[in-house]
Amino acid sequence: MSPEEFRRWGRAVVDWIADYWERVERYPVLSRVRPGDIRAALPKSPPWRPEPFDAILADIERVIMPGITHWQSPNFFAYFPANTSGPSVLGELLSAGLGVQGMLWATSPACTELETHVLDWLVEMLALPEKFASHTRGGGVIQESASSAALCALVAARERATNYATNRSGRSAPLVAYASTQVHSSIEKAMMIAGLGRENLRLIDVDERFAMRPDLLASQIESDRRAGLVPFFVCATVGTTSANGIDPLPEIGRLCREAGMWLHVDAAMAGSAAVCPEFRFIHDGLELADSYCFNPHKWLFTNFDCDCFYVADRESLIKALSVLPEYLRNQASESGQVIDYRDWQVPLGRRFRALKLWFVLRYYGAEGLQHHVRRHVRLAQEFARWVEGSGRFELVMKPPLNLVCFRHKAGDEFNRALLERVNASGQMYISHTVLKGRYTLRLVVGQTHTEEEHVRRAWQTLNRLAAELETSSAR
Repeated sequence: MSPEEFRRWGRAVVDWIADYWERVERYPVLSRVRPGDIRAALPKSPPWRPEPFDAILADIERVIMPGITHWQSPNFFAYFPANTSGPSVLGELLSAGLGVQGMLWATSPACTELETHVLDWLVEMLALPEKFASHTRGGGVIQESASSAALCALVAARERATNYATNRSGRSAPLVAYASTQVHSSIEKAMMIAGLGRENLRLIDVDERFAMRPDLLASQIESDRRAGLVPFFVCATVGTTSANGIDPLPEIGRLCREAGMWLHVDAAMAGSAAVCPEFRFIHDGLELADSYCFNPHKWLFTNFDCDCFYVADRESLIKALSVLPEYLRNQASESGQVIDYRDWQVPLGRRFRALKLWFVLRYYGAEGLQHHVRRHVRLAQEFARWVEGSGRFELVMKPPLNLVCFRHKAGDEFNRALLERVNASGQMYISHTVLKGRYTLRLVVGQTHTEEEHVRRAWQTLNRLAAELETSSAR
């Protein structure tokens, strides 16, 4: 493709994206295709001859769009936000155009230094502990996801606990890790990948706010020690996936300090809220953590993938993950004056993710980000008030931020049927969980263009479909 062709089709693609954002509300939020429909619309064999680019673009509408669930719709309230924005998409485009492979400082100094600098900006913007800034022993790195960050933290904790013997010989002490029953599944997967075994992950029960109980954590640690096991790692969550529960970091952190255990804090979605001073209570006790992560690709208007992972002691992470073959040796790395982010992650290669995050932070500024986060929280809290005032629905817990967990009073089967009707309507999309043994509906506000009219319409749709289901159930 020549530069002139690229200009022509690049403009066409940007126009298509802008048009899509303008018309996204016209689509059913949840894709309605059946398994296999997309593959059935594709040729069985790959093309032999080149195809015109306009034909490729036409197939976006014909083949791809029917199979898209519209995460950028303002009527998307399921799972968690994955919001993007114009500056983020343009930053991603520029990153792809530059085609940087930023495994070493030497392979593109700007890729490394911008990442370090932007992550330091976020330490300031979110008022994170200073020990996570690059001028200290700690620092930050962009990972693909909170799952990758959790794995890196777990491996670093494993090596610290075994004096790096596991990496050398494969042998390991009888290590046990801890998290709440509400923890993300990535911790269990990390235990499997790290060779520690899911049976050595202790899931600690939670209180009525779905936050880990420190008293039960302390009892389990003591019990494991008496059994000859080695407690080495705790994952505390700020904003659990199911309910947005916030684990008590001060109490958990003190237990970890006393026991010499690594404390990792996962704030994948909720962490972005700390851009607003009034929501920084979620990070109380974070100064006791060894590592921390949050995802700008969930609630900070930066498209996937972009997880910000911080450590208090970079040496522990680098020593656990660094392998140096001869072909990567270079003068800059050996000088000790640069960061090589390949040593902060599992893969060798890495994209220029900092570029899109830099675009977002500059385009919105802290003030603009605060405005949007506050709007989302306000809308979620308003929805919760509607639920509380309803004779039909009830809150499962009072929402701390932007996720509302609620249910119809008619019971689990009714709520299952209601969820199916709501999502089949195409007008909105919500998801579910099980809390306190009860089927629970979840509505999260966090998409870039969600406004009060969309939340109010969602409430009206829920009530209308619930009324229809009540009538049919009474027959």
